[in-house]
Amino acid sequence: MSSGKILVAQGGGPTAVINQSLAGVVLEARRFRDVSLVYGALHGVRGIINEDLVDLTRETSHNLELVAATPSSALGSTRDKPDVPYCVEIFKVLQAHQIEQFYYIGGNDSSDTVRIVSEQAQAAGYPLRCIHIPKTIDNDLVGNDHTPGFPSAARFVAQAFAGANLDNASLPGVYVGVVMGRHAGFLTAASALGKKFADDGPHLIYLPERVFSLERFLHDVKACYERYGRCVIAVSEGIHDASGTPIASLLAKDIERDAHGNVQLSGTGALADLLCDEIKAKLGIKRVRGDTFGYLQRSFIGCVSDVDQREAREVGEKAVQFAMWGQRNGSVAIKRTGFYSVDYELLPLDAVAGKTRTMEDEFISASGTDVTDAFRLYLRPLLGSGMPDAFRLRPAPVPKLRDQLRGQI
Repeated sequence: MSSGKILVAQGGGPTAVINQSLAGVVLEARRFRDVSLVYGALHGVRGIINEDLVDLTRETSHNLELVAATPSSALGSTRDKPDVPYCVEIFKVLQAHQIEQFYYIGGNDSSDTVRIVSEQAQAAGYPLRCIHIPKTIDNDLVGNDHTPGFPSAARFVAQAFAGANLDNASLPGVYVGVVMGRHAGFLTAASALGKKFADDGPHLIYLPERVFSLERFLHDVKACYERYGRCVIAVSEGIHDASGTPIASLLAKDIERDAHGNVQLSGTGALADLLCDEIKAKLGIKRVRGDTFGYLQRSFIGCVSDVDQREAREVGEKAVQFAMWGQRNGSVAIKRTGFYSVDYELLPLDAVAGKTRTMEDEFISASGTDVTDAFRLYLRPLLGSGMPDAFRLRPAPVPKLRDQLRGQI
């Protein structure tokens, strides 16, 4: 006999719109009479293991809508990367609570978790529908035109660099902004959408899809500084040399590593500071400043794309529809149609799980330090409505008279 129970969880880094997907699942599921209870797991898969579950069936629709419009993960998240034994324990908890549908909102690792749990259920002959709901500001899920969370983070990056450029134009110097992105440069590339005038920054953009040379970098900065009298630079945290070694680890004396053994790139100002030190020491430019956007770009409350909000809600809704009406497990994917509209598909889990998308060559300029118009056309509709704009004075110069006055004395 069917229990009608479903479970939803959130994993990985929070975003500005991940709660839209959560609300989409809960509200859509409650429309189906076959659904009796909607549970939420606190702090992702760790909450499932610990049986830290909450009953979302009792949440009012009004409060769910308020939470949906709030950034970050309302259920809490985790950085746990489950292997097969971990997923076996997840499956045991799902069985114990008679869960029939499992929804996991997350990125690459989350999709792989869903795949393994799905395989465990199939091997045991247990009727469990497993759906992965996409989320990542890195925009690195294969099979998707883009992923929820990325447009809002990209909007923040574009606006932040527009502001940094205005500041830099007032007090010229060199500015280095380091943006998240270990393997994919989509978010760093979004800095280009902050440009309006031909001499606006960022003047140089460095992405992990291209090999980084410190010597070439210094040459580019020098040439830009000589041309404009200033230089604004966007750098992905994941830039690396020809061997694949992160530049942060080459320049840093002390190397931090995360829970998975990767060189710690986010949440530290090391790379920005190190690049600024190289510019000061090798080029002799005195006014050099650096920032690390870090976690700011993930859940910034005042800079959310309305397009991103709508699509994040819809992937949650479509996940439930695919589970209720479909006959297979999978990962919801966003597909672009027309100039700008989207449709949704359910991809096989093994087509998405554990794979990483990087920026396509057509989006990166031949120089490797800028983006193409194709990328600008790709990103612009995702940023949503109401993007702020910047303007300049058109001053009429007043003739200089002091030297003429001296000649008359």
